[in-house]
Amino acid sequence: MRDLGAGLRYLGQGQRWVLSRGRWFGFGLLPALITLVLYAAVLTALGFYADDIAAWATPFADDWGSVGRMLTRGAFAVMLWLAVLMLAVVTFAAVALLIGDPFYEKLSEKVEESEGGLPEGAVEQPLWRELWTSLTDSLFVLSRTLVFTVPLFALGFVPVLGQTVIPVLGFCVSGFFLALELTSVAMQRRGIPVRERLRMLRGRKALALGFGVPLALAFLVPLLAVPLMPGAVAGATLLVRDLTGTGRGPDAGAGAPGNRDGAQSPQGPPRPAAPHLQQPPQAQPGPSAQPGPSAQAGPYAQPGPYAQPPGNPYAQPGPYPQQPPR
Repeated sequence: MRDLGAGLRYLGQGQRWVLSRGRWFGFGLLPALITLVLYAAVLTALGFYADDIAAWATPFADDWGSVGRMLTRGAFAVMLWLAVLMLAVVTFAAVALLIGDPFYEKLSEKVEESEGGLPEGAVEQPLWRELWTSLTDSLFVLSRTLVFTVPLFALGFVPVLGQTVIPVLGFCVSGFFLALELTSVAMQRRGIPVRERLRMLRGRKALALGFGVPLALAFLVPLLAVPLMPGAVAGATLLVRDLTGTGRGPDAGAGAPGNRDGAQSPQGPPRPAAPHLQQPPQAQPGPSAQPGPSAQAGPYAQPGPYAQPPGNPYAQPGPYPQQPPR
């Protein structure tokens, strides 16, 4: 449950990061807007031709009664549209990242710089290489998504189960792979291949679901995906810093208060005391030392004839035990 809340907080911190920097917020809107227009056209066309596709896919229902044929093909059309919509939620981020690769790469870099700097050994690639890597990684994510989407599509026809449990599982699948897609920008900077990214997120499924599922639900709201996309990239960058051990955790916030660039305050978090100022640990008395209620043994005290006598209230720990006052 802790990781689930952490993923949600990273999503919120990413949105706050871009909203507090209007220039970077506008910087990431254009690729998402272009992608939204493309997807709206595809989903609209599917809505118009869904009945024809359902009739083509269910020839066995031609001889059925009108009511049975209508219900079967209507259910098929609805499930087909929902399956395509679920894929659209995942692939929307992939297409937007592909179209706006230079924009989101720069946005992610600024987030890293504001949170302590770019990772050591950051991988620099030419633009064509980054686009090719993004395309192949997106195809890999899409293939893995289909492995879950196709069975869920078939199970959606099961009465009761298909209308209750299956939609919930579908959104969990969409949210997980949406998080995998959005983390690709910061992961590529670290030279982490897509299969390793998948393994890392599987190890912390709750973190990925806490980040991706609310975003997947929000992407279903018309036009909401466009303003959320820049903040989603920023939040995914913060999540990657957590996964790779370079972040400050979700409770630290994105950037120090009062610093618009998000840089850490010069004061920084409290540091532990220097070793020579820390309270030395108490040593156990040796076999020849007489135990006393208030005598403390120093860290360098050796058991033997120089051990402190019992009950000495003035005994001080140290390398040379003091004699009691006369």
